[in-house]
Amino acid sequence: MVIVDDDELVKLKEIGRICANAIQVMAAAMEPGMTTLELDQIGRKVLEDAGARSAPEFCYQFPGATCISINEEIAHGIPGPRVIRAGDLINIDVSAEKDGFFADTGASFAVPPVKPKIERLCRDGRRALWVGLNQVKSGEPLAKIGTAVGAFAQKNRYTLVANLASHGVGRSLHEEPAEL
Repeated sequence: MVIVDDDELVKLKEIGRICANAIQVMAAAMEPGMTTLELDQIGRKVLEDAGARSAPEFCYQFPGATCISINEEIAHGIPGPRVIRAGDLINIDVSAEKDGFFADTGASFAVPPVKPKIERLCRDGRRALWVGLNQVKSGEPLAKIGTAVGAFAQKNRYTLVANLASHGVGRSLHEEPAEL
């Protein structure tokens, strides 16, 4: 999306904050024994209380307000009766719309007690995020972000899922660039 005025920037930041807040509230509430549906209901409440609506439901009739994946599920897990257990790796993906603007964000969390392998994966995921963000500079190609993250992953013996990538947001949930 090309931002044309300050009002658009304010609205994008607002929906971005709402999505980030939903993830933070969900992560703080997550505990062994709860289902992914119960966790999703927490995210739904945060979105609704802020006047936002779930983008997966709104755009794709997804059967949940958020996407919650556990362990072997790579992405876009459907909230339901699956129980969160100690040691699980949980990925929460929140995307929403408010006032015609969309945001999309996600994060992974480990449910204590955490195995060293999962702890390393979460730590390196955060490191990879910063490696990518450090590539963002005026006039630089956006492809440098994906290249840097890919190099970091390879150096640390990880593989990336093909065709599951970052994308632009703005007036729609999926905008250019299609992949970074």
